[in-house]
Amino acid sequence: MVVSSTLYPFQGSYLDLGGNRLHYLDEGSGEPLVMLHGNPTWSFYYRNLVTSVSDRYRAIVPDHIGCGKSDKPDRDSYPYTLKQRVADLETLLESLEIKDSITLVLHDWGGMIGMAYATLHPEKIKRIVILNTGAFPLPKTKSLPCSLWFCRTPLLGPLLVQGANAFSRAAVRWCATRKPLTPDIRQGYLAPYDTWKNRIAVLRFVQDIPLRPGDEGYDLVQRVEENMAQFRKIPTVICWGENDFVFDHHFLKQWTEHLPEAQVHRFPEAGHFVMEDARDEVIEIVNQFLKNNPLHE
Repeated sequence: MVVSSTLYPFQGSYLDLGGNRLHYLDEGSGEPLVMLHGNPTWSFYYRNLVTSVSDRYRAIVPDHIGCGKSDKPDRDSYPYTLKQRVADLETLLESLEIKDSITLVLHDWGGMIGMAYATLHPEKIKRIVILNTGAFPLPKTKSLPCSLWFCRTPLLGPLLVQGANAFSRAAVRWCATRKPLTPDIRQGYLAPYDTWKNRIAVLRFVQDIPLRPGDEGYDLVQRVEENMAQFRKIPTVICWGENDFVFDHHFLKQWTEHLPEAQVHRFPEAGHFVMEDARDEVIEIVNQFLKNNPLHE
């Protein structure tokens, strides 16, 4: 895969996970900021934030297996489940000897993975940054968009997602709504997903959305929601693109009910890729949030 070094000026490192290599960024030093991406993105999503904070903090940004520069094994070699994603994160942070004082930065599937990790290790979590994501079942007031249903349909889903690359191509066109992504940035997002084989994680993330009891991962999602109250006193900031057709006001309402003391910053014209649409504002808010909530007085 070829990505502009101007846009993504990082070397990255690799961790072996049972024969599959997990790629991650480890930039800067100090208090760890663990940034978790979703689908169909990768660590590229956080490139500007990493550059902004790495002079004062340690930015750790994994590419989930099947995503970005990580290996993309077939389903016989990797389960592609939420439970496994959480285990991968545990292994990575243990290997880096990240023992405490973690700030989580969460987007899309990163919210579910990160908060599942947090409920297993609540003593390690000191701050949370939430960017258009969820960590609970689909709100009762919200329906899954038709486009996601199509991508979950047997036969049709693989043809659309793995064959036509429709999910990733739609994301780079429609998930930034304040200002369209430039061609080089669109290419940066699409670069890892250039073949049928390399799009397996994109499909599996869509297929793995737990919608009802009995679905893979639903019990884990439910447990995370049931344990959310323990984070009410943890400093939290929410930066929310309100023009997101999936993670919309229904999800934001859930977050504010679970974490009523969180700071909330709404961006009415921004879409799902709030880090792209409101880049400068979000980076300024995150930096100020970190400064206003020091871990050590």
